[in-house]
Amino acid sequence: MTGQPQLENGPVGLLLSGGLDSAVLLVHLLEQGHAVQPFYVRCGLAWEAEEQRAVERLLAAVRSSRVAPLVTFDMPLHDLYGSHWSLTGRDVPAAGTADEAVYLPARNPLLLIKPLVWCHQRGIRRLALGTLRSNPFADAQEDFLVQFGRAIGRAVSGHDAEGRPGLPHVEIVRPLAQYTKHQILQLAGAAPLEWTFSCAAPAGGLHCGECNKCEERQRAFALAGRPDPTTYAVPPAATRVGDCSAHDIPQSRASRGHEPPTPPR
Repeated sequence: MTGQPQLENGPVGLLLSGGLDSAVLLVHLLEQGHAVQPFYVRCGLAWEAEEQRAVERLLAAVRSSRVAPLVTFDMPLHDLYGSHWSLTGRDVPAAGTADEAVYLPARNPLLLIKPLVWCHQRGIRRLALGTLRSNPFADAQEDFLVQFGRAIGRAVSGHDAEGRPGLPHVEIVRPLAQYTKHQILQLAGAAPLEWTFSCAAPAGGLHCGECNKCEERQRAFALAGRPDPTTYAVPPAATRVGDCSAHDIPQSRASRGHEPPTPPR
């Protein structure tokens, strides 16, 4: 990705999931000259073994002295989510389901709280998410993230008055929030997308090819006009992916407007 820096100079924390969005954001931050502290949060979800391998492969492929060693946190969710499909791997939302089908309750607050506190303790003042424009969930929106970041800042600092002058807090930033998934793929350049993983029902270490997330991935590559380097356990049908156009994509998947994006500035 090219263009002028979106963030002020200085180190940036990054929630790195191993998926397309956070992988592109990692490369983008490095191209803009930032030092990056990656974080991975283990929650016990069904796809995490493959996801963690993707994170390791990504970091090995990038090999930058400005990427700090990965920090991994544990945030087990079995006591909260119980028999939810994300933990059991059963009845995973299939291709064709709405985005809302893959909603995980309070996903972002659960992922953010430990990295936020860690950044507070070590003087890192920004924590980046790979959230895109098409994300429909309330806990991915700017107003929520601003309030959440301030709340954690108050909790860590011990101040009880919101807005107190000099109150330290970590800003949660979304550098890719103006883009859709296929647009970031158009801007991804040489990002090592072949090492990314974004599947809710892995099959033998591969993308299943049949879940909601695999369909989203396939269509993003098709709309972006770049080859999909992914090996799927069930190969995508050419008529569904290879020949798709903007008119073939449901509104929950497609962006409004399919023109090539301009680089972030």
